[in-house]
Amino acid sequence: MALDRLNSTNSQRKKVIFMDMQLVGKKALVTGSTAGIGYAIASALASEGADVVINGRSPAAVEQAQATIQTETGHKVFGFSGDLSTASAAEQLIQDYPDIDILVNCLGRFQVKEWESITDADWIDLFEFNVLGGARLARLYLPSMQSKNWGRIIFISSESAIQIPTEMVHFGVTKAAQVALSRGLAEVTAGSGITVNTVLPGPTKTRDLTIFTKLRADSEGAFESFQKEFFETRRPTSLLKRFAESQEVASMVVYLASPIASATTGATMRVEGGIIKSAF
Repeated sequence: MALDRLNSTNSQRKKVIFMDMQLVGKKALVTGSTAGIGYAIASALASEGADVVINGRSPAAVEQAQATIQTETGHKVFGFSGDLSTASAAEQLIQDYPDIDILVNCLGRFQVKEWESITDADWIDLFEFNVLGGARLARLYLPSMQSKNWGRIIFISSESAIQIPTEMVHFGVTKAAQVALSRGLAEVTAGSGITVNTVLPGPTKTRDLTIFTKLRADSEGAFESFQKEFFETRRPTSLLKRFAESQEVASMVVYLASPIASATTGATMRVEGGIIKSAF
């Protein structure tokens, strides 16, 4: 009987405690955010009360993402349609949204191509899309962050930055460049309230992956079979042994975007399921 009373008292004392990410009212831009990891990041930031700007090249896709996130989170979401790997789109963006607290550079693309087939045009295209676009936006938004002495710049790179894939060397090189760029900007903003970090996702279940597996479904069976084969043969060092969910990557980004992550800067944060076989 005494034990019953004790258990009853303990259950009454239990409370669900949520960490306040302190993002209410912060203005965030997530590039390449109409689908996949970018969409998950935008949705997660909006859920925490940030005022989020969605970006994509298609106006229809931007509007759809806005509407869906607003329905899911109950928080108003803004939009900008344009290819932010180009200077003209970036200049228009800064006019439309001149004051951003959190810049998440998620815009990127990959191309599976054997080394001997990678052309100069392929190199230039991936570099402009994956590296220069983010560098340009960081240059444009850094002055306003410096005027407030607060800001967050986050680059979404890849585990391919560390373990360059032989099937797309040029992609891995651009992802490594993002890591170097992020560290360099962290050095530039040293001693301030601005942090700059990189996130390294591993293989993640996104729209591109879904399309890829559907194309292979006739010969390789269901997604589970494809996943098993992928991690046995292509990413055998994975400790997770599965594709990550976009929301799992987004959780790391939300933390880095938050004021509570104020002592984390110049860092490369891994959400790659242990594929990189190093403790450091």
